[in-house]
Amino acid sequence: MGQSDTELSQTTDADASTSVPAPRQGAGRRILVIEDEPSITEAIRFILQRDEWAVSIIDRGDVAVATITGQKPDLVILDVMLPGLSGLEVLRILRGTAGFEALPVIMLTARGQSASRTLAIEYGATEFIAKPFANADLVDAVRRLAAS
Repeated sequence: MGQSDTELSQTTDADASTSVPAPRQGAGRRILVIEDEPSITEAIRFILQRDEWAVSIIDRGDVAVATITGQKPDLVILDVMLPGLSGLEVLRILRGTAGFEALPVIMLTARGQSASRTLAIEYGATEFIAKPFANADLVDAVRRLAAS
């Protein structure tokens, strides 16, 4: 025979008390954004902090490698065109630095920069996102790389 209303209620109450809300994807992990356009950096900061990522931002390529090796982020979002040192040079140096060869790096490229994209592949970029980008595409890429 079936369960009584009291038994069903108790089962439902017990199930509800054991359910745990899903953790945020970032859970405090660190992302370093290296981008010199303030509107883009603030958009990236906003969408990733909503997902509980700890986001740091720098706007120059010439301090990028020292910042990455000092902060040891879990993931880097790197623009191709930067003052001081290009994102491609930053990536090339980073991939030659012990302990950072496999660090996930998402390259931000302007649409139509096929030569830059080819070099970034050669230098070891993990992922590419063309600007302008959809917020969901960036969050999906970050989550995918963080999970691997």
